Amino acid sequence: MAMAVRVFLLLFILFSSSTTPSFSLYEDQVGLMDWYQQYIGKVKQAVFHTQKAGRKRVVVSTEENVVASLDLRHGEIFWRHVLGSNDAIDGLDIALGKYVITLSSEGSVIRAWNLPDGQMIWESFLQGSKPSKSLLSVPANVKVDKNNLILVFSKGVLHAISGLDGEVVWEKDFAAESIEVQQIIQPSGSDVIYAIGSVGSSQFDAYEINARNGEFLKKNGAVFPSGFSGEMLLVSDDLVVALDATKSSLVNINFKDGIKFQQTDLSDLEGGSSGTAKLLPLKLKEIFAVEINAFVVFISVTGQGKLEVVDKLSNTVVVSDQLLLLEGQQAVALVHHGDGKIYLTVKLVNDWSNDLLKESTVIDHQRGFVHRVFINNYIRTDRSHGFRALVVMEDHSLLLLQQGEIVWSREDGLASIVSVATSELPVERDGVSVAKVEENLFEWLKGHLLKLKGTLMLASPEDVVAIQGMRLKSSEKSKMTRDHNGFRKLLIVLTRAGKLFALHTGDGRVVWSLLLPSLCNSACTNPTGLSIYQWQVPHHHALDENPSVLIVGRCGQSSDAPGVLSFVDTYTGKEINSLSLAHSIVQVIPLPYTDSTEQHLHLLIDVDQHAYLYPRTAEAISIFQREFSNVYWYSVDANSGTIKGHALKGNCASAREVLDEYCFDSRDVWSVVFPSDTEKIIATVTRKSNEVVHTQAKVIADHDVMYKYISKNLLFVATVVPKASGEIGTATPEEAWLVVYLIDTITGRILHRMTHHGSQGPVHAVFSENWVVYHYFNLRAHRYETSVIEIYDQSRAAANNDLWKLILGKHNLTSPISLYSRTEVVVKSQSYFFTHTVKAISVTSTAKGITSKQLLIGTLGDQVLALDKRFLNPRRTVNPTQAEREEGIIPLTDSLPIIPQSYVTHALRVEGLRDIVTVPAKLESTTLVFAYGVDLFYTRIAPSRTYDSLTEDFSYALLLLTIVALVAAIFITWVLSEKKDLRDKWR
Repeated sequence: MAMAVRVFLLLFILFSSSTTPSFSLYEDQVGLMDWYQQYIGKVKQAVFHTQKAGRKRVVVSTEENVVASLDLRHGEIFWRHVLGSNDAIDGLDIALGKYVITLSSEGSVIRAWNLPDGQMIWESFLQGSKPSKSLLSVPANVKVDKNNLILVFSKGVLHAISGLDGEVVWEKDFAAESIEVQQIIQPSGSDVIYAIGSVGSSQFDAYEINARNGEFLKKNGAVFPSGFSGEMLLVSDDLVVALDATKSSLVNINFKDGIKFQQTDLSDLEGGSSGTAKLLPLKLKEIFAVEINAFVVFISVTGQGKLEVVDKLSNTVVVSDQLLLLEGQQAVALVHHGDGKIYLTVKLVNDWSNDLLKESTVIDHQRGFVHRVFINNYIRTDRSHGFRALVVMEDHSLLLLQQGEIVWSREDGLASIVSVATSELPVERDGVSVAKVEENLFEWLKGHLLKLKGTLMLASPEDVVAIQGMRLKSSEKSKMTRDHNGFRKLLIVLTRAGKLFALHTGDGRVVWSLLLPSLCNSACTNPTGLSIYQWQVPHHHALDENPSVLIVGRCGQSSDAPGVLSFVDTYTGKEINSLSLAHSIVQVIPLPYTDSTEQHLHLLIDVDQHAYLYPRTAEAISIFQREFSNVYWYSVDANSGTIKGHALKGNCASAREVLDEYCFDSRDVWSVVFPSDTEKIIATVTRKSNEVVHTQAKVIADHDVMYKYISKNLLFVATVVPKASGEIGTATPEEAWLVVYLIDTITGRILHRMTHHGSQGPVHAVFSENWVVYHYFNLRAHRYETSVIEIYDQSRAAANNDLWKLILGKHNLTSPISLYSRTEVVVKSQSYFFTHTVKAISVTSTAKGITSKQLLIGTLGDQVLALDKRFLNPRRTVNPTQAEREEGIIPLTDSLPIIPQSYVTHALRVEGLRDIVTVPAKLESTTLVFAYGVDLFYTRIAPSRTYDSLTEDFSYALLLLTIVALVAAIFITWVLSEKKDLRDKWR
């Protein structure tokens, strides 16, 4: 009997230890619940490195401030560096055949990176006092010498920098000169550097500088009576071309032996056509391109300085920089898009009529038009020249074309996501083929056999790899139907290029993509995508209706630009409808009402605070009219320091005095004006409109009850002294303070105000239920701080124990809540030190709001940290009572703990992290987390652990063995008991 009990206890301990939840991640669990994707963004500069020794690669810089080295065979990233949002790359080149040189921060920082592995070799900071154009000139030779200088012109100073160690050899300051330097030229093999540019609009100056010591050798200047319009292009080592002030004439400027001007009317070159011209900023020699009258005109310069038109093409043609061939010839690529194909033509600069290459490649029309092209050559087996073209498309994708085929492509538009929404997948239909069942049965048996071998520790390394591969390719994970736990969804993301992607949460693959026709067309100039909103979300039984989303954009960069609406089916990725609006869009208010087709009503606010109702249907207007008096909104003007509350007044009239039944005038209900000399708005945040609160009551120690002040109309506002609104350190602790407010947006009432002396921004905040958490910098302590504010409804707790009022129906818990009643509130707050700089902050959300909350903090290291909300409880004390400990209150410390196992992103970095989006799953314990920046990361987390389901790694085999062992133990115990009873009876 005792032996059986010992066996039972041993099995119970083994079973308990195998099912205990753990924060660690096993090797075969990588990618099971999360996925990670790396991107670089829209390429703006590219330099090929295709020498015979070493791997062929292309080094690129992007609009996301990324410098990266890509494999030319597959497009994979060898290495990359994200320089930061304030460190834009101005120039890129390769020096000495082994260093990648980048110039960034408006010419303030120059770095050298090791070409093979991307390690930084040296870094130099360049000083100057005069804002100017940034120019980078890297010598073409690969001679490793101290005298091999890199020339940088920035902030009014010409710097000569050693390519070996980044040391500034000499500087020449042009601050005292009034010249605006346009070009820095050092002819090959010459010890003279030419700095040329304009003074004012008519003076042209050329400085000759000694390349060894930076001394001025000579200055030439001359006045051109017609004036210059701006940019100058270098055509040869002694000739530049500019446009005159009217942009109707070209001016040749020879600057070596005195300044000589030669003017040519464009009408003479163009055969009598007139119009203003634009010089295309291409790096070509002996030829240049001018855009005029929707055409690109290629013009060559003869030996006598005369101009001749070489070719005339549509302005849809994209031209590459010149490519130097082995024979000393120069080639250029022309690319245009049409009929679903990309047409690539390579020409010789000195023999324009001869086409070195002419081919076409079929392209997906969802990629849009060609924006940039970079070419490289290679030698074929027959010793002829072959060419490869790196093409940047309108949707920011990157393609490598070779021999009429797409060698590889990258969806780098996903590095610039501006808005995210989610969509449910279709319901799984009944009826499955027998073949599919048999295949699934075989895979099921094979998978369980491998898992059993893994559980019994009999799996070989190949079996472990197979187990991981089967988990990653699990049909349950990547199916295109919804699951009962709500883990499988579509992430609908909008990029800065105006392209919509649907990403599957199972493995991150692109299900469909759509370059929005309403935003990306010729009628919409400078399109800007604003945000995505849920438009139609049919009930789960309405299988004949597909859900759709609303994409709001504008045709222009300014706030008064006309708006554009696009309605997209989330299952098929097709645009259902689009509207080009006559009014602007500065704010979109999703209303909590739907019509009979389950379309959500939206109010679109223009720059004049007129409200427009969509959809524009009779049913929508009838629903809206019933709730007309309950519609309020607010607007924040950070420049003037004003927050205003608005309500509807009546229909607005058009220019013809005709009432528009879908347009409404607004009236100002309240306003809060912050004094401009002491407070500047730097952050505002409010609750999510779809957040679910499980209960308003909060049971605290000694069985007392506090009632949360729950309102979707609360606004958190943070202001600082204008002097402290810049970077950290711009103001002293005595000069800086941070003020935070909780404002009711219906009445304008300030419910709470608190001042943090000696503190400043930036402020990142998140608002959930009745609490707000915000992060800022404490100048006195020289550390970051995180504060929490919780607001409670005191009036509802005042008569909590009055039973007779509750029986008679006079208790305040039974009375309706109105924001116009002056509710008595009580606020609790606490501050803690926090180690990390914060880039984004969010909070977990679940289906019913029962699960405890976790804060998701995006750190400066581009990782996501999960922090339990209990650490930010304002009721924490140094020595909590026994009742408070039972409630779960943690003893007070001055700093928030950072647990290494709490990093949601594990060891990964979401480079350029911008935002963290949380989506509730149907399973109450689980939250879906999507973090995006230059990279994308997705996972699902359980803040209170998976209390309502078994984990993915639950050992069913061990459970089966435990049950068998328990049955055997029971049988053995019964036999032993029977024998013992028999022996006792014989006694």
